[in-house]
Amino acid sequence: MVIDSVKQILAEFKPTGWGKDLVAAGFVRSIDKQGSTLTIKLVLPFAGHSLFEQIKQEFDARLRSATGATRIDWVGDIEVASLPRAQGLAAVQGIRNIIVVASGKGGVGKSTTAVNLALALQKEGARVAILDADIYGPSIPTMTGTLKERPVSHDGKLMEPVMACGLKSNSIGYLVAEQDATIWRGPMASKALAQILHETRWGEVDYLVVDMPPGTGDIQLTLAQQVPTTAAVIVTTPQDVALADARKGLAMFNKVSVPVLGIIENMSYHVCSACGHHEPLFGTGGGQKMAEQYQVALLGQLPLHIDIRQHMDDGCPTVFGAPTGELAEAYLKLARRVGAELYFSGKPIATPLYAMALDE
Repeated sequence: MVIDSVKQILAEFKPTGWGKDLVAAGFVRSIDKQGSTLTIKLVLPFAGHSLFEQIKQEFDARLRSATGATRIDWVGDIEVASLPRAQGLAAVQGIRNIIVVASGKGGVGKSTTAVNLALALQKEGARVAILDADIYGPSIPTMTGTLKERPVSHDGKLMEPVMACGLKSNSIGYLVAEQDATIWRGPMASKALAQILHETRWGEVDYLVVDMPPGTGDIQLTLAQQVPTTAAVIVTTPQDVALADARKGLAMFNKVSVPVLGIIENMSYHVCSACGHHEPLFGTGGGQKMAEQYQVALLGQLPLHIDIRQHMDDGCPTVFGAPTGELAEAYLKLARRVGAELYFSGKPIATPLYAMALDE
């Protein structure tokens, strides 16, 4: 009777991007009442640690009233599931899921979005690494203050990742001078990326975020075909010229059978640093229209703010340098949405015990 009451209440929790509610999805691992203490264990198979506090705040009082409990012990854990890879490519050792961050053109904030998304996924409870695949313009080392770092190898075979703001990372920017990388031809650049991807000792990683080079040419096509991607996300800005290029990026991934998880509309609105006023400098509704046109999710709408730029110039990205602010929350919200959409968009390769419903 108590279990049924708890399940009925918790079944109301279904955030945007979830294919099923909390109970139907099997995320409630156990419910137990001993005396006046109710214990509820929740396990999410994707990044979303802050959701536990949201659930507690939303349902704690109601559950006490419905069950007669005077105390509720909430136990929450994250166990990220492995999802299928595009084209059936072999997985990279230790990496469960690869999220490719791409854009149809440069200048839309793709790399800024990629590094803050990676940091936000980590803050939401996942083990995360980032790969700077932008061969011709690697920016992750600059953005994370690791420009002078160099990977080391203890066995002469695999490189150790560089720790960047708490993230495991690797980049062509750590290995060669920027002016040398910019003159590489496509096959040489593709080979370099493959080596970095497969010859880095990533360890156990739930999400590897890959910052792709902008554009939709041969190098982007080759990289998209080589990386065992779980899904791609496309970064754009609201104005028409950026959206036109974003559509080309989406078409490119469709051509090589890489699923596109959704659209991230960056610089969606400007936040005045003096008064906090929001103003859509580049128009409104473009990302939403594109998402509807191609039947993909609008994963998030991120602000344009001088602090985001300043954090990057300082080598201390927003989610790392100002983790409790409004700007960081925008990226955390994005990470929760990306994690959920990724999980519900595909069938896990192996269904773990924690994903079983209570009555099974």
